[in-house]
Amino acid sequence: MHSPSEDHMNAILQILRYLKFALGKRLMFSKHDHLNIDGYIDADWAGNVTDRRSTFGYFTFVGGNLVTWRSKKHKVVVLTSAEAEFRGMTKGICELIWLRKLLIELGYEPTSIMNLFCDNKAAIAIAQNPVQHDRNKHVKVDQHFILQKFEAKVI
Repeated sequence: MHSPSEDHMNAILQILRYLKFALGKRLMFSKHDHLNIDGYIDADWAGNVTDRRSTFGYFTFVGGNLVTWRSKKHKVVVLTSAEAEFRGMTKGICELIWLRKLLIELGYEPTSIMNLFCDNKAAIAIAQNPVQHDRNKHVKVDQHFILQKFEAKVI
């Protein structure tokens, strides 16, 4: 947005070409009286049968409308489902923070704390309790990042 280039223009043209040929398909955005930012994450632990790497995914809503989504295969094999979800939480929080900064830059400051929803009780417990560090030293950096954002009431 700050320094558009020819690559950016090519990407825009590709999107416009797609939209031109997909007239029957659409995303519906509804007007709501809030700009709450919510994120949902999930992970498929050791889901790939050939290399046993996990896949995580997240999607985010702004004002009740879906705005971003992503899924990605982990670069390394993770040892537990909690670790897979935990690493997904870190990526999800980064996306939420980016969305918040973008909205502020556009002149729309969100009024509430962002929500991140995760269905893994072990990952949530690790995020809230730094005392468990002996059992999960390999996710220590992610843990501190999540805890810091939680305590600062960013999420």
